[in-house]
Amino acid sequence: MHNLIASEYHPYYDRYIKLVPEGNILNILEYQIVTLLEIFNTLNDEKALYRYAENKWSIKELLGHLIDTERMFLYRALCICRNDKTDLPGFDQNSYVQNANFDDQLLKNLLEQFEITRTGLLKLYKSLPPVKWSTTGTANGKKLSVGAIAFIMAGHVYHNLGILKEHYLKN
Repeated sequence: MHNLIASEYHPYYDRYIKLVPEGNILNILEYQIVTLLEIFNTLNDEKALYRYAENKWSIKELLGHLIDTERMFLYRALCICRNDKTDLPGFDQNSYVQNANFDDQLLKNLLEQFEITRTGLLKLYKSLPPVKWSTTGTANGKKLSVGAIAFIMAGHVYHNLGILKEHYLKN
């Protein structure tokens, strides 16, 4: 398995990577599907519209943000592992959420989208020879390796589940 080193990613991503426990990153990514489904399946569509404050995302929008981020980083991993030297674009998460209409979608469908997208990420990583994990490119002007993306995705989910538990599900 890939041993991630700090030179493979911009320090901005430390905030996510430090949340990832020791272990096989592919197993962690796979287990997160189960964890996320267990948490979100305790909600219904009405409860998933909850916002803990004005101008904050609803629970559905938080889930939609996870989906969009998975899609964006899956694309980045694909481009980088295929040696595409294009500086890949960043994205404005608030604009993506604002223009996605996640609140109008069924929670069940959003959960399916997350599961399918994460499964796609896992299939890509499982198909890569170990040497590809250290391949680097740039995204939003920041250095990024294929391996770092796997850790960032896991940490991003842990980060957002922490927000969900602290602000949305604390009652």
